[in-house]
Amino acid sequence: MSTIYLNTIIKADIHYVFDLARNIDLHQQSTAKTNEKAIAGRTSGLIEKNETVTWRAKHLGVYQNLTTKIVSMEAPNQFTDEMQKGAFKSLKHQHIFKSVNGKTLMTDVFEFESPLGIIGKLFNALFLTDYLRKFLLQRNELIKAIAESSTHEGIAIF
Repeated sequence: MSTIYLNTIIKADIHYVFDLARNIDLHQQSTAKTNEKAIAGRTSGLIEKNETVTWRAKHLGVYQNLTTKIVSMEAPNQFTDEMQKGAFKSLKHQHIFKSVNGKTLMTDVFEFESPLGIIGKLFNALFLTDYLRKFLLQRNELIKAIAESSTHEGIAIF
């Protein structure tokens, strides 16, 4: 199992950052490079506990579908999604939020396992972990930019 840890400090209210992080429309904006689209389950707005979303995206030159489910949620402190169907052997993404001196610390704990045993582990080490880290950083940069903008233009969260 491979794990990516990311911490992002955002100068915004924890409730607002929490909602941005679970916003389907914002996620689609942040993944424009892979043409990621929500095609089933919750396809727009704020995803809630026990809801699923199926994403279709082009990664590594191949279109793939990935269905995740929000398996836990405690607003505004955390939510966790887990893969229900997709190319990974397993995938779990914990989103953790803490209020620190008027700012929000957003932490991602992204655990994944590729299929194909040792070949999958080698692929993770040589390529996939870095690819996914960059993918998550792009998402986090957009969340930060929107949350810290004075106008909050470009995304409706409700």
